[in-house]
Amino acid sequence: MAHAETLPAHKSPTAAPLSATFNPYAWIVGSVFAVLALPLVATLGYALATRWGATLVPDGLTLAWFVELWTTPRFVAAFARSLAVAVGALALSLVLVMPVALLAHTRYPWLDRWMNTLILMPFAVPPVVSSVGLLKLYAGGPLPLVGTPWILIPTYFTIVLPFMYRAIANSLRAVDVQSLMDAAQLLGAGPLKAFFLVILPNLRGGVQIAIFLSFSFLVGEFVFANMLVGTRFETLQVYLNNMRGASGHFTSALVITLFAFTLILTWLGNRQAEHTITEATR
Repeated sequence: MAHAETLPAHKSPTAAPLSATFNPYAWIVGSVFAVLALPLVATLGYALATRWGATLVPDGLTLAWFVELWTTPRFVAAFARSLAVAVGALALSLVLVMPVALLAHTRYPWLDRWMNTLILMPFAVPPVVSSVGLLKLYAGGPLPLVGTPWILIPTYFTIVLPFMYRAIANSLRAVDVQSLMDAAQLLGAGPLKAFFLVILPNLRGGVQIAIFLSFSFLVGEFVFANMLVGTRFETLQVYLNNMRGASGHFTSALVITLFAFTLILTWLGNRQAEHTITEATR
């Protein structure tokens, strides 16, 4: 008597488990991204619209608002002032932080503990409180710096200090600084020459990351610039605040320009970070 063989049930190749087609985490991330991106998309649409009234979509598209923005001397001057102050603050931070970080990781380890405490101060003290103290100190007296860019540069230095020191310190930890310095001096290089020719190239990636991220942060800084200099040295954020009563299309083009500039700097910083990690893992 032949026994009938039991064949396995045939599954449809198109059938897929529900968990493979529905990912709640992806929906959550997508929803959050949509909520955050919607105001930006609306601002971009308003900056490109010829006229956008009661209709759901604009009447037409144009680049006239961006052209008007970049041909406005006041905007160009404010943009140049922001760049100049940011570059000055970054140059000051490199000159002061680089030697301190090097000494903390070669000769004075206790200095690193003090620096780790010091770099928390910009986050512990609100900018408004710091601005009031600076106004009382430098509004008059022997150093009347309020209203000049000379008060913004050291103030911005305190803002970028945490980013700059942590990036340089992490780069120093990734290399054997003392061994490299000893090897360079054995080959006849002095301490200064050894630093510039041997140590500094190994820190290039970390320094570039800190510069890009700090620069994007400084360009968008408003509280210190508005309270300490205001319209006497109008930076980009102060200009944006002063133009809030102008045409909505014009201010939308200004916001999109500032966002695009910050986005490019952040992307460059992240790209440099990925490149540094790739080089370190080879």
